[in-house]
Amino acid sequence: MANEDWFSLILDNITKERGISLRGEPTGEIPGEMASETETHEGGCFCGAVRYALRGKPTYSANCHCRSCQRAIGTGYATWTGAKPENFEITRGQPAIYKSSPGVRWGYCRDCGTSLTYAGDDWTDVAVVSATLDDPSFVKPTTNVFLDHKQPWVALDEGLRKYQRFPD
Repeated sequence: MANEDWFSLILDNITKERGISLRGEPTGEIPGEMASETETHEGGCFCGAVRYALRGKPTYSANCHCRSCQRAIGTGYATWTGAKPENFEITRGQPAIYKSSPGVRWGYCRDCGTSLTYAGDDWTDVAVVSATLDDPSFVKPTTNVFLDHKQPWVALDEGLRKYQRFPD
């Protein structure tokens, strides 16, 4: 299976079949400090040409160590925050889209190159790169996926769930 498809697997295997989040609770019911149903969190690219808003609670936050994320983000892993499409809005500019494989779309700023979003045809959420949020501290990743691609110099938070590829 292509690494680019891992987000589709997250939704297909976790939210659709089991109706639970990556943390094991009912979808959309991640407890703790992530956000209230009425909060709005904004984010955007490095140069400010593309801005977005997330409303309500994120559906998940996870670290992906796959090679596609490493290359797209330019670091050892990507931390993603998921949102329901109706809770995600581009508020300024328009991200360019790179189609890395059939049905997979990466959004980025055409001016400064910042990676911003990930989406797939069979995917029910929009994911944003957590570090592009104006205040990324409100999300806390709960899971590490694709640890079989983890770089040896990346230190893991041992309190997070761990999967070599994607959870069954």
